[in-house]
Amino acid sequence: MLLQTKKLCKQFGGMYALKDIDFEIAEGEIHGLVGENGAGKSTLIKILTGVYSLDSGEVWWNGSPVRIENPRQSRDIGINVIHQDRNLIPAFSGVENVYLGMDYEKKAGFAVDWAKMKARVEAVMRELKVEIDLSLPASALSPPQRTLLEIVRAMMTECRLLILDEPTASLTDKEAEMLFETIGKLKARGTAILYVTHRMDEIFRLTDRITVFKNGQSAGTVRTADVDKDAIISMMTDNWVSETLTVSRKYGEVLLDAEHIASRDGIVKDASLTVRAGEILGVFGLGGSGRTELLECIYGYRPAEKGSVTLCGRQIARPSPGGSIKNGMVLICEDRRGKALVGSLSVKQNTVLSTIDSYARFGVVNERKELSDTQEKIETLSIKTEGPNQTVLQLSGGNQQKVVFAKALMSRPKVLLCDEPTQAVDVKTRAEIHKLLRRLADAGSAVVFVSSDLKEVLEATDNVQVMAGGRTKERFVNDGLTAEQVLACCYAN
Repeated sequence: MLLQTKKLCKQFGGMYALKDIDFEIAEGEIHGLVGENGAGKSTLIKILTGVYSLDSGEVWWNGSPVRIENPRQSRDIGINVIHQDRNLIPAFSGVENVYLGMDYEKKAGFAVDWAKMKARVEAVMRELKVEIDLSLPASALSPPQRTLLEIVRAMMTECRLLILDEPTASLTDKEAEMLFETIGKLKARGTAILYVTHRMDEIFRLTDRITVFKNGQSAGTVRTADVDKDAIISMMTDNWVSETLTVSRKYGEVLLDAEHIASRDGIVKDASLTVRAGEILGVFGLGGSGRTELLECIYGYRPAEKGSVTLCGRQIARPSPGGSIKNGMVLICEDRRGKALVGSLSVKQNTVLSTIDSYARFGVVNERKELSDTQEKIETLSIKTEGPNQTVLQLSGGNQQKVVFAKALMSRPKVLLCDEPTQAVDVKTRAEIHKLLRRLADAGSAVVFVSSDLKEVLEATDNVQVMAGGRTKERFVNDGLTAEQVLACCYAN
């Protein structure tokens, strides 16, 4: 075996994040790692990459025990990781990003040899059959290009184990296919791949074996060909079974009416949507369709060149985030760490962040009320935390997302703009979020639901608005609607 862990343990504050983990992966194997949020997957990755030290147990590499005490040691033996939050510097070119953490090539002993560096990167790209304009800054690359650039960076050294953590979380199906092709080439050359995702279809398509984590322990390793999705979910959860959502489709007044929106940067060209009380409207489009940008224009986060927004019967002259919150609209944004949460603050501080003014009187903050309201949201949303004062970055991804919802719900919104609200959460948390949005709709709110997962859009929404090329196209009633119908509209001229 290339990698083995034996009785590996890690504790935080007296609680086990990992306990007695026996795990192994062979050369040329694609090994899936699944489990609910907080099951210990990220902790294992951080131990293998030298971010965390283990408390007890052993890590064996290529038949011998090793100690991985920092990320440099991990890379030196041949382990590389691509996190779900891409680690690229936006202003750096492709070559500069590939060489992050590596020594620059030099000529005459001191001058940087950019030509040689570019040639080395291009050689790896040719081997992997990857095409990227290396002169562009990372900010100008598409999501799949950024992922592929990180893979190129990983393969610049002798990478024998590549860890992919939610690699398709922000990719459309077409973009994911590009990644899958590259993964197949890596497997063919003997690179072991640890594939961590909540997307079961990908697990069953790509992997040779699957290891399931539950509550910090291994629930077992199985050959992918020997099991099905229900068997894996049964291993992951404590006899939890998803429920079919009951949809009444009884709509009230129009709560949000956005007409002919065009963004100043030209990404959104002419987009309109209408959402009524009690309705969950899905917005679906392929990569570059302008889904996220449309929500940001409506919310006031992204400048709009033209168009109108009417919220709860009142036309909003110049939408702004602060004004949107005051007028009853919130945005659950795609980038929870970058735009929705302040990682260094506590669960309580994040929860009351957008409504903190309501807790102050004569300059004095009512901390008891803050604590009480936060505790209520923790219980209502089943947030797994040590308490309101725990730092939010210490929570699992799914529980961080629940804190994002807790913050949004503090302002009692009538309209929720949800951009990838279940991104990188486990199947149980995903179902909980779906049910939460349905309860809010049944109580009279309007929900706009954006997801790059078409299957999820068809599962969770009442109607579907298609976007393509920055423009809204056909709107479908989600009653017997098929993926083929939606995609046909996306690809139509």
